[in-house]
Amino acid sequence: MPDPIFPAHRLDVTDLACRRAGRPVFAGLSLSLGPGRPVWLKGPNGVGKSSLLRLLAGLGRPAAGTIALDGVALDDDPEGYAAEVHFIGHAEALKPALSLYDNTAFFARLQGVAEARVAERVDAALDTLSLGALRDLPARMLSSGQRRRAALARLFLADRPIWLLDEPTVGLDAGARADLARLIARHADRGGCALIASHDPLDPGMDVVEMAPAAGPDLGGQADADLDSWEIA
Repeated sequence: MPDPIFPAHRLDVTDLACRRAGRPVFAGLSLSLGPGRPVWLKGPNGVGKSSLLRLLAGLGRPAAGTIALDGVALDDDPEGYAAEVHFIGHAEALKPALSLYDNTAFFARLQGVAEARVAERVDAALDTLSLGALRDLPARMLSSGQRRRAALARLFLADRPIWLLDEPTVGLDAGARADLARLIARHADRGGCALIASHDPLDPGMDVVEMAPAAGPDLGGQADADLDSWEIA
């Protein structure tokens, strides 16, 4: 049976500004994400890619500007917004003493998966990332690439259309990178959208938003952001 298609969603960011430790990170940043369009967020280290993704994940408040899903501001419906978004950051967030299965089951419950379906969803998610054979292994025994795949497996515990991925390929070998590219393409084919911060594109054909100090995102001639030059703590 084919995967179900997501309802069409649009994530709009308007005149967003961010500060950290009292310093400006970026200001006046605007962009939009639509269904079926994975986007590569590129730029040098320290330009604010991770800060932007964390704001879009609802993990911080912007200094100015708005984030809206289908015209509804994040602040007006934070729970409804969170139910549509997956964020995978730098940290794998695995408890070393717990098995890979138990670590993943914790996140399934956190994402609201019904207890009766936890085992089914966890096993399916681990199999999707080729981790099923390692389900009973303590997390401390996983390699760096396996730990990264364990974090990415959380994308498949609950069906959410918007993926925010911060350096998802770190620690992955060529085969795992190719697998991830296929999974993102499959997500897009279902009408999902993804914003992927990385130094290298998973797919050369992806749309690109480029961030740079003292410049706006490169949106193919449609740039409407003005990022301040800044330093990050």
